[in-house]
Amino acid sequence: MYSMLIKTYSPEETEKAGESLGSTLKAGDVVALYGGLGMGKTCFVRGLAKGLGIEAEVSSPTFALVNEYEGKVMTLYHFDMYRVGSFDDLYSTGFFDYLDSGAVMAIEWSENVEEALPDEVIIVKISRGQSENERVIEISGGAVK
Repeated sequence: MYSMLIKTYSPEETEKAGESLGSTLKAGDVVALYGGLGMGKTCFVRGLAKGLGIEAEVSSPTFALVNEYEGKVMTLYHFDMYRVGSFDDLYSTGFFDYLDSGAVMAIEWSENVEEALPDEVIIVKISRGQSENERVIEISGGAVK
């Protein structure tokens, strides 16, 4: 079970926070990311990929809806649910098939698909801190380790 609060002061530190979480993930984990535009969700996922041992160039799947990154040990599916507004939209992404794949899933704009998230989801909330570059990252949930 995760319960931590991290403050970062640069995109690089946000990426490092993601890398730290990524190094603890196991097959089938689902990471739900919450935060407004420009909060660093994709930067955090870039770190998650590194933590999973994936060396690919991670970018936002805004128009593709999902990007796949294969590592030597694990695959990461990176979703952007910004444009998903209904269960029909969600089904069309193949989301439910991905849940059964055994890969790690990182889902940006999770608030749009909350009803479809598994019970043991790892929640990552990213918000702006007191300065322009400060981010407050709250990580909670997940299965009991």
